[in-house]
Amino acid sequence: MTAAVSIIIPTLNEAACIGAQLRQLQVLDPPAYEVIVADGGSEDGTVAICHDLKATVLNSEIAARSVQMNQGAAAATGEILCFLHADTQVPPDMVEILSIVLADPRTVCGGFISLMTGSERVRWGISFHNFIKTYYGPLLFRPYQFCFKGLRLLFGDQVIFCRKADFIACGGYDPNLPLMEDGDLCQRLGRRGRIRLVNRVVQSSDRRVAKWGAWKATVLYVSICLTWGLGLSPTYWQRFYEHVR
Repeated sequence: MTAAVSIIIPTLNEAACIGAQLRQLQVLDPPAYEVIVADGGSEDGTVAICHDLKATVLNSEIAARSVQMNQGAAAATGEILCFLHADTQVPPDMVEILSIVLADPRTVCGGFISLMTGSERVRWGISFHNFIKTYYGPLLFRPYQFCFKGLRLLFGDQVIFCRKADFIACGGYDPNLPLMEDGDLCQRLGRRGRIRLVNRVVQSSDRRVAKWGAWKATVLYVSICLTWGLGLSPTYWQRFYEHVR
């Protein structure tokens, strides 16, 4: 029997991709229990598209992904919370996968292998780096949790999911973190159990890499992760991490 999965999507001016994503979520088999869009004040057609496609829309007064996802989690009524970026495509059996993974009481959280793609190419190098970062990040900076607690460092593009009870117990996303809110959540969830990287692929847009270039994107991603790993605030890097739509 599959669990009740609440999908939570933080948005800010995502009219170009939210419609395709919501249509894909409508054909999940088995279906999600609910789809909640936590919008940060979109000025394009994002909210209208979401209403047209029957998603529940929450309007946040603050355009901050951690705040929006916390708001969505508070409103969710499903047993499992699944945090999904608006530009990410998921497998049609995602709900079943989440149910199977979290049926193991030792597993507290999970995510997928993220493949970064665009209209003309697949970003194999950056996708591979994002994959190994899941392992080398906690190995370098949280070795005890990595070796003995099963800590893995997941990022938003990997579609982070967990039980709502565990999310609440660990305090949810830190609303004061503009970046690395996902890594911070994993660290706290990791104290409650194992974090698992599922051997299935999701596809995310390469729009940031396409605008920045592969080298700038890699430097930014590594710098943000290192800053967080050393216990410093990643706020400095936010000025370079502008929204790309």
